[in-house]
Amino acid sequence: MIEKRKFYIDGAWVDPRDGRDHAVIDPSTEEPCAVISLGGQADTDAAVAAARAALPGWMATPVAERIKLLERLTELYADRAEDLAQAMSLEMGAPIDMSRSSQVGAGSWHLKNFLKAAKDFPWEGPLGPHAPNDRIIHEAVGVCAMITPWNWPMNQITLKFGAAAVAGNTMVLKPSEESPLNALIFAEIVDAAGFPPGVFNLVNGDGPGVGSQLSSHPDVDMVSFTGSTRAGRLISIAAADTLKRVHLELGGKGANLVFADADEKAVKRGVLHMMQNTGQSCNAPSRMLVEAPIYDRVVEEAAAVAAKVAVGPASAEGRHIGPVVNATQWQKIQDLIQKGIDEGARLVTGGTGRPDGLNKGFFVRPTVFADVTNDMTIAREEIFGPVLSILRFETEDEAVRIANDTPYGLTNYVQSADGARRNRLARVLRSGMVEMNGQDRGAGSPFGGMKMSGNGREGGSWGIHDFVEVKAVSGWDPEKS
Repeated sequence: MIEKRKFYIDGAWVDPRDGRDHAVIDPSTEEPCAVISLGGQADTDAAVAAARAALPGWMATPVAERIKLLERLTELYADRAEDLAQAMSLEMGAPIDMSRSSQVGAGSWHLKNFLKAAKDFPWEGPLGPHAPNDRIIHEAVGVCAMITPWNWPMNQITLKFGAAAVAGNTMVLKPSEESPLNALIFAEIVDAAGFPPGVFNLVNGDGPGVGSQLSSHPDVDMVSFTGSTRAGRLISIAAADTLKRVHLELGGKGANLVFADADEKAVKRGVLHMMQNTGQSCNAPSRMLVEAPIYDRVVEEAAAVAAKVAVGPASAEGRHIGPVVNATQWQKIQDLIQKGIDEGARLVTGGTGRPDGLNKGFFVRPTVFADVTNDMTIAREEIFGPVLSILRFETEDEAVRIANDTPYGLTNYVQSADGARRNRLARVLRSGMVEMNGQDRGAGSPFGGMKMSGNGREGGSWGIHDFVEVKAVSGWDPEKS
């Protein structure tokens, strides 16, 4: 049993002041694998006080020095890659090969992109040639609370940390209590990299406890949260009294528009993307909208692809999907699958219960529904499991109407050989991101959504912009810069 009860506050590992034990469950076995402490108000206050005290010195540290520290952290992150991979696989169920490549790799990717963005960022500069004595300065927002989820832990921690650190903010991280072990390793990396005491602090806790305390704390200037839309609402309400900045990256219900001229790999690509990370991704293409002439063929192909998706323990090597994170999530997915059946969707593969041969662990059968209409529960709610809903459309306009008929707006997808059509759709689909024909977005591309998928952007220069204030100055002496 792993025991990790300490918090990282003001550059030291300290015992909780107001802690209580919390068991971390291995979702592959349903057994406890670690014990951590969940903090209380005294722990939150101590971490915020350390961040507040460190803020003036960190803001005054030249950007070049902050970049050097982030470069050192990126090197140490690579050295601890296996430790991070093992931790995430154990605590949240990512298969170990996927944890090594995608879960750990996402963090490396973001840190490197922030380094490039920081070196090119306009930290200070003139307003324009028409106003030679005006200056625009980008400076830190202040003390930032970072509340991160369990599904892509290092992806989200590095997206927030990298931007906040180079911008001169000090930080308090509250990782998910479902996947805290990787965050504790990350704190060790920050410590080893030599960041000044108080710049980064970590307090474990749950949402109603430390999460709410950070969101309402008068000495916190910004909350950056990734998680459910329900929790995002509560954080916004808690932050309102102090008018702190709130950055939200929330849920999604992405539509994948598959036209008759889509390439031969489009359906397989869409199904596997949906099943990645056991469907526990906010940008998953969970609604596949299919043009009528190819609908029957696509349903058959999607069912065949999903039926071949292997399910197994997170510790096993190879290409498969693991369990979902906990019992609550497992039961929610089971209820929604049953809801799909009850509301008349056609189950073409998968269904309720565990996959054959797996009688323990939070494993879900890869599931595909056909003949789904957009008023059904499985087409409206974010399932956060390996469940794909297939809908039919007749025209491009109808596809857009269905795709946009959702409270969410994170990522949509388009599969078509027609470049003019792709461009038209990219302009009218209401989402923060549109990915087409399986082409990944480039390095430093902003990640984030609109509507109930949140606000703000993460990654690259856009991520840095979310962690800075813009100061407009007149009467600047350009000779004394």
